[in-house]
Amino acid sequence: MSHSYRWVIVAAGGLLGCVAIGAMFSLPVFLLTMSKDTGWSVTGISSAMTIGFLALAAASMVWGNLSDRFGPRPVVLAGSVILAASLALASRAGSLLEFQLIFGVLVGGATAAVFAPMMAAVTGWFDTQRGLAVSLVSAGMGMAPMTMSPLAAWLITIHDWRTSLLIIAGIAALLMIPAALFVRSPPALAEGHAEMTDEGGPRSDMTVGEAVRSPQFIVLLLANFFCCATHSGPIFHTVSYAVTCGIPMIAAVTIYSVEGLAGMGGRIAFGLMGDHFGAQRVLVLGLFAQAFGVLAYVFVSQLGGFYAVAVLVGFIYAGIMPLYAVIVRENFPMRMMGTIIGGTAMAGSLGMSTGPLLGGLIYDNFDSYAWLYIGSWGMGIAAMLIAMTFRPFARAQPALAAA
Repeated sequence: MSHSYRWVIVAAGGLLGCVAIGAMFSLPVFLLTMSKDTGWSVTGISSAMTIGFLALAAASMVWGNLSDRFGPRPVVLAGSVILAASLALASRAGSLLEFQLIFGVLVGGATAAVFAPMMAAVTGWFDTQRGLAVSLVSAGMGMAPMTMSPLAAWLITIHDWRTSLLIIAGIAALLMIPAALFVRSPPALAEGHAEMTDEGGPRSDMTVGEAVRSPQFIVLLLANFFCCATHSGPIFHTVSYAVTCGIPMIAAVTIYSVEGLAGMGGRIAFGLMGDHFGAQRVLVLGLFAQAFGVLAYVFVSQLGGFYAVAVLVGFIYAGIMPLYAVIVRENFPMRMMGTIIGGTAMAGSLGMSTGPLLGGLIYDNFDSYAWLYIGSWGMGIAAMLIAMTFRPFARAQPALAAA
């Protein structure tokens, strides 16, 4: 299979991620309409999203492990089918509990079938330009707020939420199932030469048990957890914070779009920097910058200031996220990529699930969001210090061994 096919894998991964994450994030767009229509509380419907993040976390390692065993295609295909079916089922939910379980557990769990297997496949297809490739897949996922969210917003103006969600389920099936069929295992794994690809590279004799108990894996988990906890609160609460500063809601929402656009640039820039300067070095500097970026929100109160900080924060946090997958590929055997990347995705999702809750508690208790950003800064510094302790595995050196 030709060398250029690897870019097809990148395109498929970007499209799959965009639709899956976009479908999950259509919920905030439908929130108020759903609440009005059904009488279910906003908190009750929102908690389906929290359940979704937890399901995403729980399912990440499972799907990743299955993709190591059976290859990425059957896993991504199964996830695409389950996602479309569960969105359709959620559109028919008769009670709040039924909606929370279907949307939270099934949609969240199916979304996880895209991330770790696709990241693992892409890292296996690329020996050069790996940082860029992983960042491009991640950029596809980052397109969700700019493509699927406006689509959801447009649908809800024409149809009720049930029809809108059903249409999104249909779109997911139409786009994701064909895209999943383009996914192939990296050539070295497909030909059964998994050990050869790890020759002299990451420890090829390592078992999955040894890998998940290694200090390297634990450091990556903790760094990713604190990294995501750093930006989770600021991402979820900044629009509300802007509104408390007297900025109209319609203008406040645009802060998200600015952050998303900056993130697209950040992913590419950090991917190229990671290829050039080394992923770990760029990650540590990025985590340091992210901590001060979120802290800067405390000092702004005008829309222009919010935009400036959103550009900075969006650029950095979106940029550093793909670097974890690159570091995993450089340090662990290829045959367990799905499992290990799934583990880091699990830690990240758990970190993401902390922000909405903690931010709400802080605001309710202090009547101010300032402590949220100060706490996020502290978590950001913790993430940087943890990432600094990462020590790559010693490489096997066949030439020296022979001498």
